[in-house]
Amino acid sequence: MTDVLWFSELGLSDLDQVGGKNASLGEMIGNLAAAGVRVPDGFATTADAYRRFLRESGLEAGIGAVLEGLDSDDVAALGAAGARIREMIRQAPFPAGFEEQVRAAYAQLAGSHGADVSWAVRSSATAEDLPDASFAGQQETFLNVRGIENVLQAIRDVFASLYNDRAIAYRVHHGFTHSEVALSAGIQRMVRSDVGSSGVMFTMDTESGFRDAVFITSSYGLGEAVVQGAVNPDEFYVYKPALAAGRPAILKRGLGEKAVQMTYAASAEPGRTVEFAPVPASQRRRFSLTDAEVEQLARHAVAIEAHYGRPMDIEWGKDGTDGQLYILQARPETVESRKASGTLSRYTLNERSAVLAEGRAIGQRIGAGQVRVLTSIDQMSSFQPGDVLVANMTDPDWEPIMKKAAAIVTDRGGRTCHAAIIARELGIPAVVGTGNATQVLAEGAPVTVSCAEGEAGLVYAGLLDYTLQETTLDAMPEAPVKIMMNVGTPEQAFGFAGLPHHGVGLARLEFIINRQIGIHPNALLALAGEIERPAALSDYAVQQIQEKIAAYDGPRDYYVRRLAEGIATIAAAFAPEPVIIRLSDFKSNEYANLLGGPAFEPEEENPMIGYRGASRYLSDSFRQAFELECEALKLARSGMGLSNIKVMVPFVRTLEEARDVTALLAANGLRRGEEGLEIVMMCELPANALLADEFLEYFDGFSIGSNDLTQLTLGLDRDSALVAGGFDERNPAVRRLLEMAINACRARGRYVGICGQGPSDHPDFAEWLLEQGISSISLNPDAVTDTWLRLARSRAAAAQG
Repeated sequence: MTDVLWFSELGLSDLDQVGGKNASLGEMIGNLAAAGVRVPDGFATTADAYRRFLRESGLEAGIGAVLEGLDSDDVAALGAAGARIREMIRQAPFPAGFEEQVRAAYAQLAGSHGADVSWAVRSSATAEDLPDASFAGQQETFLNVRGIENVLQAIRDVFASLYNDRAIAYRVHHGFTHSEVALSAGIQRMVRSDVGSSGVMFTMDTESGFRDAVFITSSYGLGEAVVQGAVNPDEFYVYKPALAAGRPAILKRGLGEKAVQMTYAASAEPGRTVEFAPVPASQRRRFSLTDAEVEQLARHAVAIEAHYGRPMDIEWGKDGTDGQLYILQARPETVESRKASGTLSRYTLNERSAVLAEGRAIGQRIGAGQVRVLTSIDQMSSFQPGDVLVANMTDPDWEPIMKKAAAIVTDRGGRTCHAAIIARELGIPAVVGTGNATQVLAEGAPVTVSCAEGEAGLVYAGLLDYTLQETTLDAMPEAPVKIMMNVGTPEQAFGFAGLPHHGVGLARLEFIINRQIGIHPNALLALAGEIERPAALSDYAVQQIQEKIAAYDGPRDYYVRRLAEGIATIAAAFAPEPVIIRLSDFKSNEYANLLGGPAFEPEEENPMIGYRGASRYLSDSFRQAFELECEALKLARSGMGLSNIKVMVPFVRTLEEARDVTALLAANGLRRGEEGLEIVMMCELPANALLADEFLEYFDGFSIGSNDLTQLTLGLDRDSALVAGGFDERNPAVRRLLEMAINACRARGRYVGICGQGPSDHPDFAEWLLEQGISSISLNPDAVTDTWLRLARSRAAAAQG
């Protein structure tokens, strides 16, 4: 009777014998080596051997007796039952012949690798890593196990872990009978990521379900630290189409705190063979992977996804001794890939209060309840349904109460940690990696946890009002005009792309600069020695800037890469639909708010009509900073192949500015017509409409900025409560200018769109724009579906009557 099988003998058809994890390891070894995917070798014990162990030792009947009548929602009873069963398994002898086969396989495996190698002993359940149930972290894994005696002990502990409290509860809640699930132990060569790095990657965005990106997390040391949520890792997004085309493919880099790393310990006792150690500050400020390694991991992920034919959740490790990248596990992604594609749910917070804590958002939902701070699993009995679970970190043992929570908030962890994975499966919002939630959130205090505002998850004081909007996308009628979106921040782009759309009519570079860079471009150029450093740029500001840019190859690299990443993320999310990127339109007072900004910005009485737009780009004091924008746009468009990017120039006052700014763009590699590039102008000044024909000599169309056009036409400040009541895009003078701009573009066959809120605020204004022949209406995301449906119904009614 064969109780042991080599990974090289296994494939997915062996799931019943060696469980999902071990079957997948064998599948990759046998089928993906030619694609460069490296999987450490090893062997697996069989499910039949496990069942024989339970049967011959009398455990089968004993376990059934303990579980009979158990209420898995009773935390105390569950804990007592699990502890009793695990001790029964640990005390039972292995079947005759089983131990001999394990010893023989170990001797053969160890002989081929040398005395310095240690082993991972992993659990692999026969109902694990299925497309509809991940069983993430339910059973134990033991790392850095040395010697056959310790391997045998770890196998026994792995068998016992099938009856961990969380595993018992998970099977009950997912409809699995305990006796139908068997366990296989995998003995696999350890990758020396303890002196390298490791992490988790998904072949889709875990929050939005966006399929064209690979999401990678990485930190120093063993990957269990990332999975447990003990560390806030680096994060990377890789764009699959650019990767396939051999182009630069990294859409985004996020530097994690990486405060600790899991390393080998001196103890040889299973369960005590690893420990945490602090990461030196110099390493924490650098990424734990090079760009080349990120792209290589993404290629492995794409190859694995292609072989399995579905989105995948993959654990990987970089060996610090041989420098190679290895795949340690691969299982189907079980949350976003199974969501119904025909319905879109969108949570919106209707009011705000003080932000008490901030971390990474998991789940794109909102939850509210009373804070329950737990410092130990022994406190689980005090947790009530609807409470907000607050903890330093969670592990799989917490799962019986996690499913009762209105939301989960942790001090530590990233988007691929246990708390994040389970929260997604349960459909509960979670904010992970706050750093201080257990200190700042008061026991019993009412809070609202919002994961519906981008990558940042926010914990607000009090129970706030929010709404859930569900849209059936299959029922969307044809729109009578192209409906585009205004997208302010890249971190929300993947989610917004799930809405019905015809592209992005307005993406503001200043929003990307503010959120992803936060430093005045001239301050960076001064640090790089490309312009003179003014005395007003303090040493303290310089120190702050140097800390922010430490992970990049200098000040210029930081600005260009971060800006290009933001541009590329939006463009990739909406590809192949057009994405119109408006060049930075900060006013002087807004630029001054950036780090180092006060040293470079004038004080103006009226910044709204001051140093902004085309005149700023052309000025001697800003031209080099503007050229960084051009470099970033060219990297995203030409380098990464995102040819759906169009460029928009704001606030062009004169025809001379139009001529000179388009010449400046061309001199920096952004020439109209080259590689299909279109350059449009923001039509927001009365002069733009009055001289529309002349301005169109330099541009491929207009995007009407109705807000500025209205206030400049009527001579009022919309931010002044004294006169704001007169602000109305439907004013006859404004309409006359809009009509002139639209007619000029239509006569030349050029693009003309509008990107203000007027069409969503005023249905009659939207109808008037349709009658004038507007090409597109670009709206804020929360107005897209309602405006789309309203315009379609209105046009259908008009056609019938």
